[in-house]
Amino acid sequence: MNRRQQVKRRVGKYEVGRTIGEGTFAKVKFARNSETGEPVALKILDKEKVLKHKMAEQIRREIATMKLIKHPNVVQLYEVMASKTKIFIILEYVTGGELFDKIVNDGRMKEDEARRYFQQLIHAVDYCHSRGVYHRDLKPENLLLDSYGNLKISDFGLSALSQQVRDDGLLHTSCGTPNYVAPEVLNDRGYDGATADMWSCGVVLYVLLAGYLPFDDSNLMNLYKKISSGEFNCPPWLSLGAMKLITRILDPNPMTVSNFYMLIYPSK
Repeated sequence: MNRRQQVKRRVGKYEVGRTIGEGTFAKVKFARNSETGEPVALKILDKEKVLKHKMAEQIRREIATMKLIKHPNVVQLYEVMASKTKIFIILEYVTGGELFDKIVNDGRMKEDEARRYFQQLIHAVDYCHSRGVYHRDLKPENLLLDSYGNLKISDFGLSALSQQVRDDGLLHTSCGTPNYVAPEVLNDRGYDGATADMWSCGVVLYVLLAGYLPFDDSNLMNLYKKISSGEFNCPPWLSLGAMKLITRILDPNPMTVSNFYMLIYPSK
C-alpha cells in the first residue's frame, strides 16, 4: 500500500470515501464525520465550473433555502465549507435511493402505500411554504427514500424564496421537468409558488398510483397543450376517492387548485 492510499482524504472533520453521484457541476461523495462516526453525503462543486456556467446565484439560493428548512421529510444540510477552488456542501446521507427508481422497478403502488408517501410529501411541502420556500422542481427523481422507507425531498437548486417568486416571475424555461410543471408556469402567466408546487404533487401522486405520467408526449408543444388543458385520464383501477383527489389537484385553473390547497391547509 502506498503513502497516498494510507492517508485518508479529509475535508474539515469529514473523512471522504467513494463517489456516490456525479453531475455536470458537482460530485457527491460518501463521507464520515470523524468526531461522531455519522455518515454524510459530501457535495463537491468546482468554483471555476460554477462561475463559467453562471451557476453561482443558483448555488447560493440552494444553500440559503436549505438553511431555512429542518423537517424529517427534507434532506438536511449540515454545513457548508470552501477552499480556493471548491465548495463543499455536507448533507444528510440518504440510503434508499430515488422514489423514481422504486416506481421503475416495482411499478405502480397500492393506494395505502402511495397515500403514505403523498402525505409525507404534502407535509414537507407545506412546511417549506410556511418558511416562504417554493421548491419548483418536485418529481420522483428529487424524492429520496431513507433506510426506513421515509420520503426525503432533495435538490433545492430551482427553489425560490417568496420574494424571489414575486420579483422574477419565474423563468419557466429553466424551471423543472415539463411533465410535472403547472400550466400557469409553462404559459408564463405569473404564478403562485404554493399552487404550482401543489400541482407537481398531484402529478407525483398520479405516477405513484398509475405507474406512468398523466401528461406525456414526445412533441413538446403537444405536451404543453395537454398540460394547459388538463387533458388526462385516470386508469380504471383507481378508487373513486383517488380519482376525485387527483382531478381536484390537476385542474388547469390555478384558482381551483389554490382553493383546494386552502381547504387542506385552512391556516393559509
